[in-house]
Amino acid sequence: MDEKHRKMHDQAVEPKNITKDKNLERILNKKPEDFAKYFQHTYQAPNLKEARRRRRNTTQYLNDFSIPENLIGIGRGKRFLIRTYGCQMNEHDTEVMAGILEELGYTATEREEEADIILLNTCAVRENAENKVFGEIGNLKALKLEKPDLILGVCGCMAQEEAVVNRILQKHQHVDLIFGTHNIHRLPQLLNEAMFSKEMVMEVWSKEGDIIENLPKARKGRIRAWVNIMYGCDKFCTYCIVPYTRGKERSRLPKDIIQEVRDLARQGYKEITLLGQNVNAYGKDLGDGSYRLSHLMDEIRKIDIPRVRFTTSHPWDFTDDLIEVLAKGGNLVEHIHLPVQSGNNAILKIMGRNYTRELYLELFHKLKKAIPHASFTTDIIVGYPNETEEQFQDTLSLVEECQFDGAYTFIYSPRPGTPAARMEDNVSMEVKKERLLRLNKLVDELARKSNEKYQDQIVEVLVEGVSKKNDAVLSGHTRTNKVVNFRGPQSLIGQLVNVRITRAKTWTLDGELVKEAEAVTQ
Repeated sequence: MDEKHRKMHDQAVEPKNITKDKNLERILNKKPEDFAKYFQHTYQAPNLKEARRRRRNTTQYLNDFSIPENLIGIGRGKRFLIRTYGCQMNEHDTEVMAGILEELGYTATEREEEADIILLNTCAVRENAENKVFGEIGNLKALKLEKPDLILGVCGCMAQEEAVVNRILQKHQHVDLIFGTHNIHRLPQLLNEAMFSKEMVMEVWSKEGDIIENLPKARKGRIRAWVNIMYGCDKFCTYCIVPYTRGKERSRLPKDIIQEVRDLARQGYKEITLLGQNVNAYGKDLGDGSYRLSHLMDEIRKIDIPRVRFTTSHPWDFTDDLIEVLAKGGNLVEHIHLPVQSGNNAILKIMGRNYTRELYLELFHKLKKAIPHASFTTDIIVGYPNETEEQFQDTLSLVEECQFDGAYTFIYSPRPGTPAARMEDNVSMEVKKERLLRLNKLVDELARKSNEKYQDQIVEVLVEGVSKKNDAVLSGHTRTNKVVNFRGPQSLIGQLVNVRITRAKTWTLDGELVKEAEAVTQ
């Protein structure tokens, strides 16, 4: 921790009102150097120049995870609850943590009052996500008072931010454990320390974690599975905290990924999603960088698993050879998520996206031509600092041209430490909200228009479970990632079935089960 951050830390822990709470008194009596040990070698505040140098660091590939002998069975008869916020990567991390806890002897529960351990797996991408987590931490204080032996932990991307940790130290002393994204494999040791320590246990590594291949996973069901193929991101978009919380790009070895996919196929999984913060940058850090996502997917295409997806891609790394492989079809489904963020070149430039509107559209139409029946979704940020009405209109026109099937839309949320957070902004929140409403109205119109094309068509649906609104209705996705609801026996869950679309709505499709003999048109 440098002098600047020591001063920031001093300000964060300096109290205005001292209470009689012993834990708070203990923290308030500590000096900055008492906390420095947690961050001096393990944490660095977001620093673009330093972060870019990390690409030279070597990634270690390990297969040495095991439960320490003295911790085997420590969870027997106890329960855990993990709340997950954010992206698919966090969901995958939750599966790993659940797998570790189950190997320790714990069983899962969905009821807070039954839990002996509650972990909040957090997201730092937007301020709203952080506010939800702090609200949940506050709500759990009463339960902690009722159950003093409850272990309450905060992990994930928020835990990688020093400001977040300082806030927890100052205002949420009922939290027992804080750990980051790079040391999930140390959960058994950290839990053991939290059980017997009188102080909050913190371990947050800034150094990117090694890739550990034999971590257990507790996947939900045997229908769809996340397969992580790489970690981190080196794009450094000016608004994004992910390169700092998730670290540099580190690709898993192809043989380990392919082995995992084959194992999932043997277990009967029907769909996998290849995951990465910037998934189509896969392989750039392996050897001479010649083995890329296109080569990996071409090999996975030959494995007997019905559906293969991937997310999230960056237009910068979407190569022609990847398009060629995707166009082969087979188990490679016809859905592409291609974040654009803005349709204006000036905004794209200050975002650090490294492409122009024209290059994005060229890529989009190239994909559309190669995979005519593909559906396309995107991400869009509204209200970037100093965005003008004319620049916003460029975004609307791009959405119109692409006719997206759906879009994740957001008002820009400053992330402390990122370059964009230092930009002055002359656009009022009222204007930003009004623009978001206009954008969402257009996105909704296009989504409904896209779904109407499915009217009376027969589509292949992977049945994933019952509808959230009606247990008598089954729900699943098409190859193009459309949600379909229809009536049928629950014995169909986990199966691929044919459904005729009887009603198209904005975000979902209603249908009826058809006989196998009828042709599948999608």
